[in-house]
Amino acid sequence: MGATHLPATEFDGTGVDDQLEAEAEAALGEPPARMVQLLGPDGALGEDPVFSPYARRLDAEKLRGFYADMAAIRRFDQEATALQRQGQLALWVPLTGQEAAQIGSGRASQPQDYIFPTYREHGVALTRNVDLAELLRQFRGVSNGGWNPKDTNFHLYTLVLAAQTPHAVGYAMGIQRDQKLAAANATPGQPQEAKAAVMVYFGDGASSEGDVHESMVFASSYNAPVVFFCQNNHWAISVPSTVQTRVPLADRAKGYGFPGIRVDGNDVIAVHAVTEWALERAREGKSPVLIEAFTYRVGAHTTADDPTKYRGSEEEAQWRAKDPLERLEKYLRAEGLADDAFFAKVKADGDELAAYVRKTTHDLETPDIRTAFANTYAEAHPLVAEELAWFEEYSAGFADESETVEANAAEAKTDGAANR
Repeated sequence: MGATHLPATEFDGTGVDDQLEAEAEAALGEPPARMVQLLGPDGALGEDPVFSPYARRLDAEKLRGFYADMAAIRRFDQEATALQRQGQLALWVPLTGQEAAQIGSGRASQPQDYIFPTYREHGVALTRNVDLAELLRQFRGVSNGGWNPKDTNFHLYTLVLAAQTPHAVGYAMGIQRDQKLAAANATPGQPQEAKAAVMVYFGDGASSEGDVHESMVFASSYNAPVVFFCQNNHWAISVPSTVQTRVPLADRAKGYGFPGIRVDGNDVIAVHAVTEWALERAREGKSPVLIEAFTYRVGAHTTADDPTKYRGSEEEAQWRAKDPLERLEKYLRAEGLADDAFFAKVKADGDELAAYVRKTTHDLETPDIRTAFANTYAEAHPLVAEELAWFEEYSAGFADESETVEANAAEAKTDGAANR
């Protein structure tokens, strides 16, 4: 699709980004991808010739649902951060500021679609009906995952940067072959299964990994039904996105021969519309799509990070003014689609979710380390059995030492009582 029809937004004319885009335009002789924005920071809904029809599919209930989802995941994020600070989690990866990018895209997917997240897609997990308390099992260190991906078509978190992108393309190629086989063996008049696509998430920093490039080459070469969803939150830990690329990340899709779209990642309506369009295209076998959601990580990269060391408070303040929840609330109130009672209930539901997550986290038990040996291979393995035997012997040594210490303490107590 062409990009010239896409509207300009408040992001145009913002410092370094615009300078780099202008330089690229001068060198390439064509304009870079523009931003798709439907709902502005003032809460006013604009028009777009391609994506407004998708937005008009959204009724009041769905729009209220978007707000409730974003509010719930922000409250969950706050509670998880507090749990980490209190020593209940080893680490946490905040998402505040990226709620619209995640809820909008996640709600655009269908149950048969398969999602590959990174480690920050808590909002997408909510839209796929993953128990949010299960997300914390991995960050507490009591599980290698936390949920069964087969239940929700939402894959386990991938902590290795960009490793999920080739997995996603491979999975999409598998779907492609399964659907061709099913079509070849179909009986006339027999209902067909709904077509599926894959959506894979990664960040602006991960976009520089070779895995992403290789995945897009394969996706384009085999026309795999996959949507690449890049959350450009402007900071790969301490490295700004302007170091990752000299042009909008969405423009990279041109080099692979499929569409790239840059969307205002703080506009949940636009994100939903663009993602719905992209997934429809992928399911129909037209082409892969790259979506760049232009958003911002308001907080730290993880709870082990201190963003004040590498960015100024002025930048953060500018992006807080584009808050995705506030702009949707303005729209809902202005259109008479939600009242004070609705927003009060959303807050109460968020507090209830936080209490549930906190209790569930405190109740998590540390698994027996022997399960690690049992789960290494599907069947018994002599080397693992040998290692387990060594571990048992090693652990027994500590038990003997503990018994000796306890016996000596008891004897000393008895002698002390006798001397008195």
